[in-house]
Amino acid sequence: MNNNAIIASNVPAQSEGLLVQNGVPTIISSGPAPMPAVNAMSGTEKLHTISILVENTAGVLARVAHVFARRGFNLESLAVSRTEDHTVSRMTLVVAGDDEAFRQIGNQLLKLIDVIKVIDHTRDELVGRELALIKVRAADAAVRAEIAQIAQIFRCNIVDMSEDTLMIEVTGKSDKVDSIQRNLERYEILELVRTGLIVLNRGVKQT
Repeated sequence: MNNNAIIASNVPAQSEGLLVQNGVPTIISSGPAPMPAVNAMSGTEKLHTISILVENTAGVLARVAHVFARRGFNLESLAVSRTEDHTVSRMTLVVAGDDEAFRQIGNQLLKLIDVIKVIDHTRDELVGRELALIKVRAADAAVRAEIAQIAQIFRCNIVDMSEDTLMIEVTGKSDKVDSIQRNLERYEILELVRTGLIVLNRGVKQT
């Protein structure tokens, strides 16, 4: 079996003539007035939240990442998984960069044979979540109690415990993950891993 063979997708290709935002073919939220941007500012650079539907083939992640690297974009986060269609994967990227440099990225991505759709969620109404695991040093009972209280306040789960550590699972918006991380920094964070942001549009609108 040829692992590089193109898998036929059940998702229709992106139609021409869609409204373009920042150079990326975009689905805009419905409603009489534009939705406020979901992107934030990081220094002088805007954060763009992008969904890319791709054929589930070997090497596609490297090819997509190369497009961003070649244009000098900083990927703030990247999450990849299969969709409800086993032939298609969804990449959710948070990309930092100015609008001028961002204008050509959509067309460049769509030139890749594996790319089906590119959607800039700048003005979409989204549900977004991120998962993080945080391992904290907790060698005595008083520290354990304090960390457990922080986890309870943030509605997190303690998923592992050893003689010297606690591991906390936190799920929510990125600012929630940032906040609990700041609160745990007074203790010793031994390890931390974050999945990156994943998003879906609210309602019946396809992401």
